[in-house]
Amino acid sequence: MIKKAMIMAAGVGTRLNPLTLKVPKPMVPVVNTPILEFILRHLQKFGINDVVANTHYISERIHKAYGGKNRLGVNFKYVYESELSGTAGGLKKTEFFFKPGETFIVVSGDALTDVNVEKLYKQHKKTGAIATMALRKIPMAEVSHFGVVVIDKNSKVIGFQEKPSPEEAKSNLVNTGIYIFETAIFKYISANMFYDFAKNVFPAMMANNELLCAHVIEDYWNDIGTIKQYKSSSLDLLSSKTALQMPYKETNNGWIADSSIISSSVVFEDKIVIGEGTTIEGNVKFSGKNIIGNNCIIKAGARIESSIIWDNVIVGENVSLDNSIIANNVKINPHLSIERDSVIGHDKIISCPEDYLSDVVKV
Repeated sequence: MIKKAMIMAAGVGTRLNPLTLKVPKPMVPVVNTPILEFILRHLQKFGINDVVANTHYISERIHKAYGGKNRLGVNFKYVYESELSGTAGGLKKTEFFFKPGETFIVVSGDALTDVNVEKLYKQHKKTGAIATMALRKIPMAEVSHFGVVVIDKNSKVIGFQEKPSPEEAKSNLVNTGIYIFETAIFKYISANMFYDFAKNVFPAMMANNELLCAHVIEDYWNDIGTIKQYKSSSLDLLSSKTALQMPYKETNNGWIADSSIISSSVVFEDKIVIGEGTTIEGNVKFSGKNIIGNNCIIKAGARIESSIIWDNVIVGENVSLDNSIIANNVKINPHLSIERDSVIGHDKIISCPEDYLSDVVKV
């Protein structure tokens, strides 16, 4: 089996703004757990404990949390890129990490997945290819948001389309950003240049009649590239649509950290996640599925529906939230009704109905 992995963790994540203005995309929390940690834990299930990543945007957050021998027991090394060098260019900078002839896996740092790595590896070895892409079938109506891959009946890759319209799409198989490579892949990537897999490496392989294969996975996968996808991934975990591990033990009401303090008069109408050190005061009502971060205070009488709240957030008395996302270190003063589908960025104080919209991004 594979022993080493590379994680592409250098992306800026502009489509997730304002959430990523102070947090790099791989550190965006899903059910109070960074995406990157889900990836590392999942790789460990297949015996992969040696991991290298390329980093760039707010990289110190990643380095501090996981660099070196971390609490997960993963040997995590990283290469900082002062300037982005593309998906393949970033991989090239980690070539030192792999022995010649070694097989390894590459995973996108914004992918939430429970992909069966062993099955993908066996399919890769069966074909004898130096590169195998993991593909996922999606509804044809959604292909315009993804890179589409065209394969033949033998799973050989024969073409690509970048975000085609549904009418023009030749396939509804999309690239998940998960690859199995042999180290021979590095000969197709020039050093110290901006290089992309889909635009540079794979076309060069195909032009050289190099076998490039694909494997269509049926496992859970979601590219957390937009606010909509972020919301859907969070709800998928609460709905047990993936085998990924939740951060706390399950209770009758959901997954609640032992150190949280919850009033007996709190009403839960559906599943919830509540983080460490969080206090929920009396007569708070939660409807729909909700995620509450660490060290939050939800004051008495609040009404929260289908929302995601990050860490260190104070929700004032009788505040109403509906299908909204609140980033770290936000304070919402009492008696406000935050407009539905709002995303409030980091470190905001929402003080009165007349001006709160100036601090809110609508998605």
